[in-house]
Amino acid sequence: MSASTEISALPKGHPVTIYSEEKELIQKLGQELMDTSSEAEGQKFYNIFNQLQQIKRRFERKENQLFPVLEQKGWTGPSKNMWSFHDTIREQFRLLRKKIEAREFAEVSRDAQYLVSSIFRLLLVEENVLFPNALSLLTEEDWKNVRKGEEEIGWMLPSHPPKYPETEEEEYIHPSQDHTKRELSFDTENASHYDEGYMTVDQVNLLLKTMPLDLTYVDENDKVIFYNRGEERVFPRSAGIIGREVKFCHPPKSVGTVLKILEEFKKGNKNEASFWINFKGRLIYIRYFAVRDAQKTYRGVIEMSQDITDIKKIDGEQRLLDWN
Repeated sequence: MSASTEISALPKGHPVTIYSEEKELIQKLGQELMDTSSEAEGQKFYNIFNQLQQIKRRFERKENQLFPVLEQKGWTGPSKNMWSFHDTIREQFRLLRKKIEAREFAEVSRDAQYLVSSIFRLLLVEENVLFPNALSLLTEEDWKNVRKGEEEIGWMLPSHPPKYPETEEEEYIHPSQDHTKRELSFDTENASHYDEGYMTVDQVNLLLKTMPLDLTYVDENDKVIFYNRGEERVFPRSAGIIGREVKFCHPPKSVGTVLKILEEFKKGNKNEASFWINFKGRLIYIRYFAVRDAQKTYRGVIEMSQDITDIKKIDGEQRLLDWN
């Protein structure tokens, strides 16, 4: 059985069936783009270009849903090679959009040909290599899980694909609420399950210490219960503040403002407060966020401070590593 025959035999709503349906749309849009004059039919060309750029959803589904499962099966080629090809096409879209907006029609026509050629080559690799191998490696349960995650990302198709499998009656569960136990490629014996993954206490501490932010967590009783101990904190902290009322952890001149923030957070009137100050020659961005549980009950406040002096200097883009 050929690859195309095998794919065409799959049920509606199957992830690979959806990829196949998208392929037909992509080929149609690609041909229309090449047949349309960017100068004489500018608006039509731009509309087709925007529709074709929705291929980014296809890339995101592959990168976030299909590739991770293939890695678990021992096939890392798509993650290493096809993802790079995705990024090349994303860059082609970005550059072509700039030329369309600059009305550089001669270059637009040429680059559109290159773009469509790149996309069509990718479609061939998908049909002849990626999908046949994925179908041989993934189980039916794998495909069900792939499809569940795709709901969050979306498709290029004009209408929502049929449910898969068709007899499936389970309600869609947002990834943040999905606690289904799956076979994982790492040890979770000493780890805790968070909304989006697993980490050990050691890993959580390392994460919080490495983040370039000062974090302090005050609970619903106005007691300081946590701060992160980074190497370069903006404001000094010591273990003595743990369990202390937050009003005693700020200078008298600012404590009134802090208490007002807490009061408004508790009432539900506000969820965020921001300040920026000059401190020791650096620009410091200070933000307070109300912490609320799933029932919107106030559970405390996070204070976050960050030195943004160098961030403020950023201009333009930097897409290459500048270590040398």
